[in-house]
Amino acid sequence: MIEDVASQKSGPDPAAQQPATNQTIAYVCLICGLAWVMSVYDFTLFGTLLPVMADDFGWSAAQATTINTICQVGIFFVSLVPGFMIDRLGRKKSLVILMLGGAVVAGMTGLAMGTLSLLFIRSLSGLSLAEEVVNAVYLSEMLEKVKRRGLIYSLVQSGWPIGALLGAGVCAITLPMVGWRWSFAIAGAGTLLIIPFALRLPESRSKAPLATAPPLDTGAVRPDRRPLSEELRVLFAPRLRRHTLAMCGAWLFNWFGNQVLTVLGTTVLVEAKGIPLERSLIILVVSNVVAFFGYLIHGWLGDRVGRRNTIVRSWVVAAVLSVVLLLGPNEEIFVFVAYSLFLFFQLGPYAALLFYMGESFPQEARGSGANLAHALAPVGSIFGSGILAGMLALGVTMSWSAIIAGSIFIAISAACMHFGVDDRTLRHSPAPTA
Repeated sequence: MIEDVASQKSGPDPAAQQPATNQTIAYVCLICGLAWVMSVYDFTLFGTLLPVMADDFGWSAAQATTINTICQVGIFFVSLVPGFMIDRLGRKKSLVILMLGGAVVAGMTGLAMGTLSLLFIRSLSGLSLAEEVVNAVYLSEMLEKVKRRGLIYSLVQSGWPIGALLGAGVCAITLPMVGWRWSFAIAGAGTLLIIPFALRLPESRSKAPLATAPPLDTGAVRPDRRPLSEELRVLFAPRLRRHTLAMCGAWLFNWFGNQVLTVLGTTVLVEAKGIPLERSLIILVVSNVVAFFGYLIHGWLGDRVGRRNTIVRSWVVAAVLSVVLLLGPNEEIFVFVAYSLFLFFQLGPYAALLFYMGESFPQEARGSGANLAHALAPVGSIFGSGILAGMLALGVTMSWSAIIAGSIFIAISAACMHFGVDDRTLRHSPAPTA
């Protein structure tokens, strides 16, 4: 059964036998959390500032969403790289490399001179997005012996609403003074400040020598030396296939909705609800405060009722709320309440999802498995943004375009998630002996 596969270990692990101290865990969580905040800051900044950049470059709403779609294609290919770094270079080195790459990309965005240069630069922002995978794998190992690890991880993963909030808040204050180009430079500078502290992080137990027993019938080949074809064979072996496909589907389809309704949130609020950009930024800031509590609550619920069940139910609610938001009245109070609740149920489950990813794949396939599913997020962004642009080009209203390109696929992602392994079974399974 898949539960047996996901709970397999590779044998005794010296690092695992010596749990990290509370001080070390606190430091790791703080730095990983700050790294994720700045990654989200940069990644969501492009969507937040897209209406301003469209005015500067003379794009229509349909052209802007098309350009964003092309960016997502590049992001997909870039985001494939870090998964294989994780199992080969280690979690810490991968984290530092992705942070440095994200900082450089943010700074270069401010130097873009036209559409082509902007497309190339923003394609590289997949480095920022992939930092999420490193956190999931790294922290699932560092927190393995810690009680309430789901709640603790939710504090780190809540960097998404904090980063989005920070980006929207800083933009609201500085955009009139420095313009959109310097807004990206500020994001890059903030990431660079964290890198020296990331260099002091401990490496997780994944760097300890693996046991000689061959994991998952793959032969006595170390994960950091296995070819890509071998890693994929492990992930799609009969006992893991259903779970791998469920994770891939959940990430793929949920990011249709994420791209349309969160990354392009300001565009949707401006075009669909008639909210001015300045007011949309304020709504975005306050809504992400609500989303922050969504992360904490979903992390807490995941420890108690199961992460998979928590995610499925909340994404169903999010799909319904997004339709209510888009078809409801254009009053600012209604938009604020509906959008805040939507972010609570749409983004909050990621606190449970990322930790679930780390514990549901076996150690020898943890980095590649988590990254394979995660790499489909930009694919979902491509299709979500592409469908939105296509609907708008055909003359469909922004409200119905967002429902077709976003809301429907959030519900489909919940259905996919239902077929993942039940993490409650994993947690209560006895650890296999060497």
